[in-house]
Amino acid sequence: MDKIPKEMAQLQFRHHRLAALAVVSLAVLTVGLAGCSSTKSASSSYKIKNNKVALTTAQIKKNLDTQIITTRQDKQKSLTAKYKAAAENSKYTLDSPYVKVNPYGSSPLSALVTFKTTEAVKVTYTVVGKSDKTSITNTVNGGYTKTHQVPVVGLYADYANTVKITTTTKTGTTKTKTLKLTTSALPKYIKDATITTKNVKKSKMNIGKNKLTIINRTTKQPFAIDADGNVRWYDTNYSQHTIEQWSNGHIMILSKKDIDSDVYNDLIETDYLGRVYKEYSFANKTSSTDGGKETTVIHHDLVELPNHNLLATVSDGSKYKEDTMVEVSHKTGKIVKVIDMKKLLPKSMWAKYQKGSDGKIDWLHQNAVDYDKNDKSIVISSRNQDMIMKLDYKTDHIKWIYSGKKKSTWPKAYRKYLLTPAKGTTVTGGQHGLYLLNNGGNNSANSENFILYDNNIAVTNGNKQTSGKYSQAVQYHVNQKKMTIKQTWAYGKSLGKTNFTSVIGYAEKQSNGNVLIDFGYKNGGQESNIIEVTKSGEQVFNATMKNAAAKAYAYRAYRVPFYDSAYKFDATKS
Repeated sequence: MDKIPKEMAQLQFRHHRLAALAVVSLAVLTVGLAGCSSTKSASSSYKIKNNKVALTTAQIKKNLDTQIITTRQDKQKSLTAKYKAAAENSKYTLDSPYVKVNPYGSSPLSALVTFKTTEAVKVTYTVVGKSDKTSITNTVNGGYTKTHQVPVVGLYADYANTVKITTTTKTGTTKTKTLKLTTSALPKYIKDATITTKNVKKSKMNIGKNKLTIINRTTKQPFAIDADGNVRWYDTNYSQHTIEQWSNGHIMILSKKDIDSDVYNDLIETDYLGRVYKEYSFANKTSSTDGGKETTVIHHDLVELPNHNLLATVSDGSKYKEDTMVEVSHKTGKIVKVIDMKKLLPKSMWAKYQKGSDGKIDWLHQNAVDYDKNDKSIVISSRNQDMIMKLDYKTDHIKWIYSGKKKSTWPKAYRKYLLTPAKGTTVTGGQHGLYLLNNGGNNSANSENFILYDNNIAVTNGNKQTSGKYSQAVQYHVNQKKMTIKQTWAYGKSLGKTNFTSVIGYAEKQSNGNVLIDFGYKNGGQESNIIEVTKSGEQVFNATMKNAAAKAYAYRAYRVPFYDSAYKFDATKS
C-alpha cells in the first residue's frame, strides 16, 4: 500500500488488459514448471551472492497458503436455485416477467429479469437515464432463444427506474415491456463521498451505450458513476485496491471475510449482479499496511494471464514487504510461480533501506504489473525506487530498466539493461498504474507503448528539481533493440501543484484516444479528481470526490462497459 502522510494515517472492464488474451495461453502453461528455478538462474546472472534474507519458494507458498474456498458460493446456492426455477417456469412471460432487484444481496443497483417466449428472440434492455447520454443499453448475449435471463445493471439509487425490455425476432418484429424498478438509498460511505462534475462534454467522452467509471477505492464499497456523476452501481463488499475485469466478463474484487474484519484476504470472482463464481483465500500472515489497522494481502495489483491464472503483487512474509509476485492457478488455487525481486535486483537497493512505522522494509513498493502478450514478459512499477522495468516471465531475466538512478551506481551486470531516454523524456517519480498499450496488437516484441501515472515525487531516484510541483499521465515508447525510451504524450503538468498527488493515481487510455486520469490523493487526500482529456488536452469530463471516509480515496478509476461481450448470466448452470 502507498505510504499515507502521518497526519492522515492518524485519522484512520472490457478492460484495457483483456485484448487478445488467449493467443499465448499454451506458452504460459509451462511457466509454473520453470518458476522455482528461473529466479535462481536470473539471480546468478546478476552476480547476487549469499542472499540469505530471501525466503525459499516453499516458505513463501506456505506463508501465503492460497486455496479455493466456497463460503460465499454456498450461501448463494438457494438463491441461484430460485432463479433457475424462475428461468424454467413458463408462467413468466415478457408481459409478466419474474423480476428481482439486487438478486444476490450485494449489488443493490442491479436486477434479474427472467421470462420465456414462444418464438426465439434476442433481448435488449435500456435503463432510462435522467439526462442525455446516461441511459444504459445492453443486448443480452446468447443470440435468439426462447428462455431469457436478463442481467440488468445501471439502476439509480433511491429511485423508481424505468427499464425497457425489448424482444426482436429473426424477422425483425419487436415488442417492448416497460418496467418500474425501485431501489434503496445509497449506503453512508458512498452517499457521504459527494461527487461534483464540470467541463462535461458527453459527445466527446468515451462512454458509448453502456460505459461507467468505476471508482476503485482504497477501502469501503467500490462504486461506478455515469457522465453526470450519479452512482449507477456499487458492491456492498468492502474492497481495497483490487477490482479487475476478467476475460469472461466477471470481475475480481479483493474483499474481507466480513465488514468487521481487519484483513483483505479474500479474492472474489463475481459479476455486476453479485453472483459469486469462485473465491480465493490467502493467509493473513503476509498482509501489510501503512497506517490504521486494516491490512491487505494483494496490496496493489492483479492481472489475468493468458492461461487464466492470476498474477498478484504480494508480500512474502519476511521483514521485507511488497516486493514479491505470485502466480495462482485458477483451477487449484495453489501458487505455481514465485518472483522475489530481492533475488533479481542489487542488494544495495534493499539491504540498508529503512524500516517503516510497521517495522517492515518497503524498499521496492511494487504497485503495478502487466503481462506482455507479444514477448511473454511482464512490466512492473516500483514506487520506492522510482523505477519501471521489464522481465521475461519464463526466465525472470531482466529485459530493460528505466530509472533516474545514475548508471555508474548500478553494478556492471545491470548496466546493459538501462534504457537511454530521448530528449524531453521525464524521469518518473513514485509512479503508479503502469500498463501496456496495444497489447497483443500493434506492438512488436521489440517496440512497445505504455502509459502510467507519474506522481512526480522523488522517493529515491526521481527528479528532485520537479518533485512535488505537478503529477501527470505519461505515455512512453520503448525501442528494445536500441534500448531507448521516448515520452510521446503527457497531461497534468499544466495543472500544477493543485493536482499534485504524493501517492496513488492512475491513467487509462480510452478506445477513442482520450485518457482518463485519476488524481487520487489531491489536496492531501481531501479530494480525488478524475479527469478525461482528449489527445490535444481538452477536458471532456472532470469529477471530484470529496468527504470520503478515512482512506477511502480513489486508488484507480476505470472506464468499463457494464455488460461485457463475453459475459452471460445463466442460473441453470453452476
